[in-house]
Amino acid sequence: MICPAEPAPGLRIGAARGNLLGMSDFVASITDSLAGIGPAGYITLIVAVSVVCQWFAWRIRMPSILLMLLVGFGLGQIVSAEEVLGRDLLFDGISLTVGIILFEGSMSLRLKHVQDLGRPVWRLCSVTVLVAWALITLTAWLIGFDIKVALLVGAILVVTGPTVIAPILRSLRPTRRVSSLLRWEGIVVDPIGAVLALLVFQGIVSGEGGQAASAVLIALGKTLLIAFGIALLMGVAIEFVMRRRAVPDFLHGVFFLAAAITALVASNALQPESGLLTVTILGIYLGNRPELHLEHVAEFKEHLQILFVGALFIVLAGRISPQQIIDVAPKALIFIAALVLVVRPVSIALGLLRTKVTRNERILLACMAPRGVVAAAVTSIFALGLTQSADALSAKADAASGDDRQALVAQAADLQRIAGQAAEMVPLVFVLIVCTVAIYGLSVGRLAERLGLASANPQGVVFVGVNRWVVDAAKLLQDSGIPVLVVARNYVTLSGARMAGLPTITANILSEYAVKDMDLSGIGYFIACTPEDETNATAAREFSHIFGRANTFQLHRGAKSTGTGSTRRDTAGHLSARYAFVPPLSRAELDRRMMAGMTVKKTALSSKYTLADFRRQYGDDAVILFVQRGGVTSVAHESTKLPSAEGTLIAMVPVTEDAGAARQPTAQAPATDA
Repeated sequence: MICPAEPAPGLRIGAARGNLLGMSDFVASITDSLAGIGPAGYITLIVAVSVVCQWFAWRIRMPSILLMLLVGFGLGQIVSAEEVLGRDLLFDGISLTVGIILFEGSMSLRLKHVQDLGRPVWRLCSVTVLVAWALITLTAWLIGFDIKVALLVGAILVVTGPTVIAPILRSLRPTRRVSSLLRWEGIVVDPIGAVLALLVFQGIVSGEGGQAASAVLIALGKTLLIAFGIALLMGVAIEFVMRRRAVPDFLHGVFFLAAAITALVASNALQPESGLLTVTILGIYLGNRPELHLEHVAEFKEHLQILFVGALFIVLAGRISPQQIIDVAPKALIFIAALVLVVRPVSIALGLLRTKVTRNERILLACMAPRGVVAAAVTSIFALGLTQSADALSAKADAASGDDRQALVAQAADLQRIAGQAAEMVPLVFVLIVCTVAIYGLSVGRLAERLGLASANPQGVVFVGVNRWVVDAAKLLQDSGIPVLVVARNYVTLSGARMAGLPTITANILSEYAVKDMDLSGIGYFIACTPEDETNATAAREFSHIFGRANTFQLHRGAKSTGTGSTRRDTAGHLSARYAFVPPLSRAELDRRMMAGMTVKKTALSSKYTLADFRRQYGDDAVILFVQRGGVTSVAHESTKLPSAEGTLIAMVPVTEDAGAARQPTAQAPATDA
């Protein structure tokens, strides 16, 4: 056999060089294409990139905001949003989207959630903010900022924000108390920070002395009057219209969107930067009005929020150049260290002093203050505002004469110096956002687990409905360190679960309490196993918004599901959740098998006892309920790839001679519950 001659080293090097040149030409062609992109193409690109970034971040379990900031920074070096869209359109769009994000977040705030946390929430939104403002201002002044700029930086950076808090809470799923505290602080403090920044801005551009003080007081009075006035008037009007069914259901989402935008723009027209406070008050008012039932509106707004957050972070990160990052890096690192190690812990300690917040809750709150899109947007807006004010004052000085001209020239020079320092805020805040999201987003999960306040990888199971096999399976999960919760509306039927030491809640799973207020910390899976198929389907569909459709299950409908594919007789797919267990069986069939003598046991698989051995021992009667492997517990279902030799099965099996001792005894007969 004749082998082809090996290419000479020179030829191999030449081929590699040609490949590199071809790749560089390809990259250059893409860069040139992006550089000449139009507004429609740019918006399409931003939307597509934000969605891909959020999906990829979900796949690899990292904070999506961190990935979007890094990708946006790289994309911004190729194509600039300001060049494509224009500065005015860009910043107007940023203002609108931030307002919509805050409106969506504020609608989710429930006053009943803080009935036992009223004082801590009030302190977080007042004392903590003032302490943080003072400490951040001092830090900014010590690293070289003018005191006026330092006050502005401090006002802007008191915020945390729903855009960074909500994704972390969604993956962390902490206790209801911690979640409420963080949500209220993040959403309410955002407009407070914007108002504080507005007051400082008014003081800076108004000059020195009494004129500045009066300008600040006037701005504060106008902001509060306009924000509360517009929000309450629009809130009452919207509630009046909704209660009389004057708006059809298909228009509810866009109706509320239009109302939020109108309130924002009207408020900003009457008093600059008051719109964020207006939409926050409006959202809180509407979200807490009885009988409005705005869940479908909240879902619509949540989808918009996810889209807008991704687009905003990519666009704002793209406005920063590498040289700006290099120039501000030394200051930024000192600044970040001070905020993380000193400012946040001290402000939380002083703000929550003499409140009923527990020590562990204070520790977690002290280690949770990432900055988000509101900080980035407000920084960019006020930095631009100072530059424009300085330019306007310089033009006014050029047109003046005599002593007035000298005073205006001096004032313009001072404002130009302040505007130059304010321009450093933009890259500084960008670095701050990246670092705080990385620090808090990547570390808070482990800390919350150690404090017993959350689970970074929630694998717990909530069983809706109770019976002997439910108690046995839940007990085995609990003994494995997996959180469980058993919910039923009949207190008596929960007696067996309570005797087994399981956490229980007596509630109708379709009640207002269960849907909105039930504490689900550490829970990752939902199994509806009541005797009523319609209740199971409805509950599973409702809780899929919390756990995701992939982690929400119900029992098989049994004889009521014909499986014939008939559109008239079978339940519509979107009205049912996935069927739990392998094979999927109805509640009646599972109860029948337990009455016939089957038991729930835990079986470890190995090379000496494989899945095939398990099948041979128990045959087709075995019902696999849960699978544990690699430290992960999951609900078994028809698409589950069962472990063959390494893993553990929790299954309902016939009693054999070697399995009888494995039974977890519970003195509970099959019961009817809901």
